[in-house]
Amino acid sequence: MGDEGGLEILNKLEKEQTNLSLLQERLAKSAQITKGIGNILNTFEQRLSRLEETILPVYNETESLQKAQYNIECTMQLLDNVIGYYEVSGNVEHIIEKGPGEGGIELDRYIDALNRLYNAQKYFEKNIPQSVELINVSSFFHKGSDKLNAEFKTILDKYNTPILPIVLLDFIHFEESRDMKALPKQIPPEAKEQLIKISSWLLSHNRDEFLTVYGKTRGSVLQRSLTMLRNHQKSVSGGSVNTSANSPMLKSKFPSRHEAKRQHSTRRLQAFERKANRMFLRASQTLEHSTGFTLGSKRSSHLDTSYSGEEVDNEQEMYNYLICIIALHKLMQIEQYLMKEIITPNHRPQVFELIVREAMDTLVQDGENIATRAKKCIQRHDFGTVLVIFPIFKQLRALKPDFERTIEQWDLNVKQKFESILQMLQTTGAKALDDFIESLRSDSVTQLPPDGTVHELTSNVIMFLEQLLDYSDTIGIVLGQDPIYAKQLEKLKFADQNKAFIGLYIGKVLAQLNHTLISKSEQYSDVALKALFRLNNNNYVLKSLQRTNLLELYLISEPKCEEYYHTSIQDHKKAYSQCWNKLLNYIESDDPFAHGEKLKDKERAAVKEKFAGFNKEIEDISKVQRGYSIPDIELRESIKRDNKELVIPKYNAFFNRYGVLNFTKNPEKYIKHKPDEVSAIIDRFFDVAA
Repeated sequence: MGDEGGLEILNKLEKEQTNLSLLQERLAKSAQITKGIGNILNTFEQRLSRLEETILPVYNETESLQKAQYNIECTMQLLDNVIGYYEVSGNVEHIIEKGPGEGGIELDRYIDALNRLYNAQKYFEKNIPQSVELINVSSFFHKGSDKLNAEFKTILDKYNTPILPIVLLDFIHFEESRDMKALPKQIPPEAKEQLIKISSWLLSHNRDEFLTVYGKTRGSVLQRSLTMLRNHQKSVSGGSVNTSANSPMLKSKFPSRHEAKRQHSTRRLQAFERKANRMFLRASQTLEHSTGFTLGSKRSSHLDTSYSGEEVDNEQEMYNYLICIIALHKLMQIEQYLMKEIITPNHRPQVFELIVREAMDTLVQDGENIATRAKKCIQRHDFGTVLVIFPIFKQLRALKPDFERTIEQWDLNVKQKFESILQMLQTTGAKALDDFIESLRSDSVTQLPPDGTVHELTSNVIMFLEQLLDYSDTIGIVLGQDPIYAKQLEKLKFADQNKAFIGLYIGKVLAQLNHTLISKSEQYSDVALKALFRLNNNNYVLKSLQRTNLLELYLISEPKCEEYYHTSIQDHKKAYSQCWNKLLNYIESDDPFAHGEKLKDKERAAVKEKFAGFNKEIEDISKVQRGYSIPDIELRESIKRDNKELVIPKYNAFFNRYGVLNFTKNPEKYIKHKPDEVSAIIDRFFDVAA
């Protein structure tokens, strides 16, 4: 066992020695190979060093040659560019001379030529400022720029046709539409594209003359559009005016003069006409029912609301003026939309001011003329005509927000002019309202109705106040500017200020009217006629207040106004009843005559005197009071009833007491009227036909 173990160890040792010898052999071979590779690398390095020494100078020389070639090419390009600057005048001369546009050079090509001239000009200015070429290039450039400016104006002039009145009125008809596509077409897309290119180039080259050209040209279009509309309105309104001598001013403020052109009438036109016709119908029916007057009857009051051709012309002119302002607003929107693409944002305000300046100045002047004529109407106390200022003021106030939105961030001057028109109308309206009260106070007309009926002044005042109801909000705004009304409003503490202001104004007007009528009534020598005159007028005012919304407004400022008129009416009835005092003195007797007694001569004479006095008085009163007038049926019957209640019972007692006495041989001479006959006589009072 021991010998076998030793043998195995010897075999392993021999095997390891063999492996060691093999490893040593391989290490020797690897060292030999490494040495060979090192020699090869050394040789390669030596050869690369020699190659670098040979190639590097060639490479450097080649690089220098490439740089030289690049410089030469750049120089050639610069030379070609410079030569081009010298040649540009000759190359573009025929283009500049021929000009852009129809029959000339295409716009893009022309602008390209101008750009070449501009670049050449900049080159010579920088490098050779004293050269002749600079003069030539500059001359052609300015000439070309001028022609481009001229082409801009030519294109504008080609499409400067004003908007026809019918088209403009139809556009106003669709005022609720916010769609700018509905705007009347002014310049076709191709022409607009050319204008955009020209304006862009001119602005980029500091040529802004075209802005003035654009503003004035489009301003002329706008002004002519308004002028044509104004002429159209005049021709339409002048075609069929009712010129009858006694037709009222209030009758159809905008009458059927538009019927021939009805298909072109806008909703605004129709609304104004309907409103005016309703106003006239209501006023005429009221006046005829309450006073017996008709609006066609001739009047003499200084507050005359009767028709004259001048008044209708003034009203139509005011109405046309309103239409023109609305049209201007629409035209401004059209112009803004048109110039958004043509004119840059920072230049639009000044251009917009140029466009609307003439038209706005014209409208301001027209407004001043209207205000001047309105003031003349006020001076001659023609207040009915001045009332048309309020619907205009109302419409312009309604238009103001849209107007301000239109001109927002554009032109403050235009806004100020619009404000001046509003202020002018407000001032004129306020003066009309104040002067109306003053005219009542200073009324110099002394003629009174001989029959004691409702005074024309009263009916005109009520008509005037009724017309104010249609513009209560507007008039409230006008009155609110007066410190006196504002102070009175604080005491009322009423929520709706405009209604409160109207209520205050109605109170002032009616108070002054009452004072004036009382003063005038003093001219009557007949106490009964004086009382009837006051009664008729107070009753008419009260009934008119109750029939309309005037009472509701008046109660705001005077809560007891209705009670005042009722009390006043009763007082005037009592005053009227005094006309019977003398007659009653004859039949109110306490003489104790016994039936069948033989009367003494003195007693017979007294009875005769009573009957004779009564007969004379009843006949005189009947004759006079048949000529008196109480136009209100209810009031008339009430007075007759009061007269009967006052006279008939007493006369009946008198007749029964004295009619049976033997006081005369000719009783028919003294006993002329039985009680029922006296009642019939009283029934014929206040009736001229009787």
